[in-house]
Amino acid sequence: MTERLLFPHERLPAVAETLRHQVRAFLREELAAGHFLPASDSWMNASPEFSRKLGRAGWLGMTWPRKYGGAERSSLERYVLTEELLSAGAPVGAHWISDRQTGPMLLRYGTEEQRLRFMPGIARGECFFAIGMSEPDAGSDLAAVRTRADRVDGGWRLNGRKIWSSFAHDAHCMIVLCRTSPKEDDRHAGLSQLLVELDSPGIQMRPILNLTGHHHFNEVVFDDVLVPDARVIGDIGGGWKQVVSELAYERSGPERFLSYYPVLASLLGPLAAQIGESDGPLTTAVGALVTQLATLRQMSLSVAGRLQLGASLEIEAAVVKDLGTRFERLLPEQARLIAAAAGMPLHEGEFGRLLAEAVLRAPSSTLRGGTNEILRGAIARGLGLR
Repeated sequence: MTERLLFPHERLPAVAETLRHQVRAFLREELAAGHFLPASDSWMNASPEFSRKLGRAGWLGMTWPRKYGGAERSSLERYVLTEELLSAGAPVGAHWISDRQTGPMLLRYGTEEQRLRFMPGIARGECFFAIGMSEPDAGSDLAAVRTRADRVDGGWRLNGRKIWSSFAHDAHCMIVLCRTSPKEDDRHAGLSQLLVELDSPGIQMRPILNLTGHHHFNEVVFDDVLVPDARVIGDIGGGWKQVVSELAYERSGPERFLSYYPVLASLLGPLAAQIGESDGPLTTAVGALVTQLATLRQMSLSVAGRLQLGASLEIEAAVVKDLGTRFERLLPEQARLIAAAAGMPLHEGEFGRLLAEAVLRAPSSTLRGGTNEILRGAIARGLGLR
């Protein structure tokens, strides 16, 4: 039987809108003080100090129990915080992985010792995690990972390589997907997740620069790294189920369609008068972008609301990621064409700066978090179409 995709309408509670005003006031103060410069793709920019400020405000680990450093607020409140930070182009990369997926994964699969050891530090903005999924010869096919952990007295001996690990050079820990038993007919069997502290002996970090010359990607090499039993996440051999549930948090959030929102905002300001006075081509082109953005937001918000209720939404999350990242590839080019048609300078001012960043960074949108081709295969399987 073919499964159905469901995106029921989700409304934000009043408390979330109150939080929105608080976050906007905080961001205005930070901008006025010159503490950050708005950026395209800002979740790929990191400022540990900015993350610590969010932690002091109680805005990291918002949904977690208080005993682990959280504030026991709703996922929809966290959603509002996230979209305000992204819309402002704030430098959130340092804590992004830890807050978005590491904490929820530890809550679901971690031990009590792991939760108490790491989650309060994440909530304070003092402990950062990186992702250890992709590999040089595996790409988006996580079942093809070759990084291996072998059983030794008291733990596991880890060997292999991970690639495209954002901000691993600034992170304290990494959750590593690895093979702990030989491949079987079921490619998803025999995979496990280990929590690796990145100051452990045997780890080498190699920077990878992107098109802008920016260093946030890394290749991480593990050479006989000893990982104690206390750092196994969940069950040995249960890594595939765990990592798939983790990807629902990674793929469905507003970062999959708001990465280049600052470009759109800086375009619309100067064009407001022209758009308001006419139903011409400029209004139509801008309206098409805004309509897509509003639709994606509602889909993403729907997933956030259902994740809060404990639903399993890997397929819906993959759909949001596929559509959202295609929109992100489209937005900078459309913004450039609209600005040119309106006679706006393309290489000056804040719009020119943000557009230049977006043009160079947007090609990676449909690659990171799983290529769109892989996602469509997963969606087809989930819907019973292949």
